[in-house]
Amino acid sequence: MSEKEMTLQNKKGAKNPVKTLIRLLKYTFSNYKIATVFVVIFVLLASISTVVGASFFAPITSGLMSVTQETTAEEISAIYDSIIKNIIIIACVYMAGAFSNFAYNLIMMFIAQGTLKKMRNDMFQKMQRLPLMYFDTHTHGELMSLYTNDVDTMRQLLTQTIPQIISAILTLIFVFSFMIYYSVTLTLVILVVLAVMAVMIKIIGGRSAKYFLKQQVSLGKLNGYVEEMTEGQKVIKVFCHEQKAREEFKVLNDELNESSRVANTYSFILGPINNNLGWLQYVLIAVVGVLIIAVSGGSSTALLSLYVNNQMANPEEGVTAVAVCAGMLVSFLAYSRQFNQPVQTVSQQFNAIVMALAGAERIFDMVDTEPEDQGGDITLTYGEHGENEWAWKRLKEDGTAEYRPLKGDIRFENVVFGYTPEKVILHEINLYAKPGQKIAFVGSTGAGKTTITNLINRFYDIQSGSITYDGIDIKKINKDDLRKSLGVVLQDTHLFTGTVMDNIRYGRLNATDEECIQAAKLANADFFITHLPEGYNTEIKGDGSNLSQGQRQLLAIARAMVSQCPVLILDEATSSIDTRTEKLIEKGMDKLMEGRTVFVIAHRLSTVRNSHAIMVLDHGRIIERGNHEQLIEQKGTYYQLYTGAFELD
Repeated sequence: MSEKEMTLQNKKGAKNPVKTLIRLLKYTFSNYKIATVFVVIFVLLASISTVVGASFFAPITSGLMSVTQETTAEEISAIYDSIIKNIIIIACVYMAGAFSNFAYNLIMMFIAQGTLKKMRNDMFQKMQRLPLMYFDTHTHGELMSLYTNDVDTMRQLLTQTIPQIISAILTLIFVFSFMIYYSVTLTLVILVVLAVMAVMIKIIGGRSAKYFLKQQVSLGKLNGYVEEMTEGQKVIKVFCHEQKAREEFKVLNDELNESSRVANTYSFILGPINNNLGWLQYVLIAVVGVLIIAVSGGSSTALLSLYVNNQMANPEEGVTAVAVCAGMLVSFLAYSRQFNQPVQTVSQQFNAIVMALAGAERIFDMVDTEPEDQGGDITLTYGEHGENEWAWKRLKEDGTAEYRPLKGDIRFENVVFGYTPEKVILHEINLYAKPGQKIAFVGSTGAGKTTITNLINRFYDIQSGSITYDGIDIKKINKDDLRKSLGVVLQDTHLFTGTVMDNIRYGRLNATDEECIQAAKLANADFFITHLPEGYNTEIKGDGSNLSQGQRQLLAIARAMVSQCPVLILDEATSSIDTRTEKLIEKGMDKLMEGRTVFVIAHRLSTVRNSHAIMVLDHGRIIERGNHEQLIEQKGTYYQLYTGAFELD
């Protein structure tokens, strides 16, 4: 997201909150249709119980106030029987409401946790299909923030906010209907105060939403920085960068603190303001209600009809009419609190909604990112065309299969590439590697050596030209199958949490223990592995922090060896290995490379002397090519690199 887009989003909140909310609700409830029906039923019952329960306050209050000195014992007994009956009904109604609340919250917890589990699964599966360009433009900490902070914001939305909002809406509808029935005048008083509340929610809530969204963005940036500093802690110590790191962290932390402080300040003041407005409304209703009773003398037709329905006393007696009005007022006051409660609930949940929608939008942005193009329909087979033979397989229109043996013939023709269209990295690259040949790339840092090997893997797609593999355009080969045919030792070695054996087997998951051990012996890694505390079963953690860089690289070489791929790409495979160890594994490497097409990138030119062809690159162009002897005779760039005889301008 650009700075301009981020600023605009911070001002307006989520880019399309309604669309995001609808999508999130569909995502949540699409797999829980039956459970959703029960949630709606129980929420409806809870709302009805809240409203209906308050309606019994009127006859109870009216009955108590209708008792006078003239009331006979039989009438008092009848009144008290009616009161006890209403109390029992209220208890049953509220118990039903409590059970309904418990039931829908329990079901929503089940729905929410299942939804979050599915969301994390979908995110991780999508992440495996994203192009490398996505990871180049997003920090690891920012991606981790999606799985933690952004997902966590939706937990509260799904488990609490959504059912509370549904309950609030239903309660508002029912309560408003009862209030209109009791008194239009008092209802108008509530609507006036409600309008003031709405204005406060819009003003304060809008500002709070802006800063809550900014808080999520700042949190992602801070997580990315912490992750980067944690990984580079040794470099920080070596170069005494602690003070600078603290200063940079302080800037990001202050930014997060400021946005969080302002967001929560607005959030916390909104509740007390609405609460005080609610009590002000309560007092106004009481005052207006008493004035109505005093002016009308309790002769309201609606109230008298309500009294007659309760059949507690003679409606012609003034004291009874006043009692009915007082009972009505008590119920109306209860309804006013019930009417305010949903409004306050929504206002309190407003910020949770904004944060959740901001998190959901960030997650959906990642989920909506175009996945990596898997290429064509040509696949890789082993042993299907011939025993112990690799072959490319293409299905014809009639359903029959066409096979082409995999030989390892790779060619570049007029390849032009740039990570962005306006910045070209490689210019008109032409080269070929015949089956079984060893091709080396040498040149200064940034010349484009690693970029060429990345194009063979189709980590990135070229702008123009073509790359063919056994005469097949690699764009027509399924990417997974293309990469299965390539054994790679990357310049940046990465080990996963697990045993040493697991990390070697990562090159071929169906490899046996014996094959992994043999690959380790060829890579000259067996010696140090057997001296580890638990040998091949030693646990590796923290990207192999308990191993030296050279040992980690030997494991990466063993991983490539166990893959048994027809084509090998060695990107500085021995850069972290001492020359003595390098000599020891040369024989194993030579044996590994027998019959395979090999691409080698090396700064140690002694390791590429036996290559069939050496490509010298400079600023994305091949400026020299030939074997070692030919290039030495030319006394050009390769000669200068090999002998160190640089000419100074």
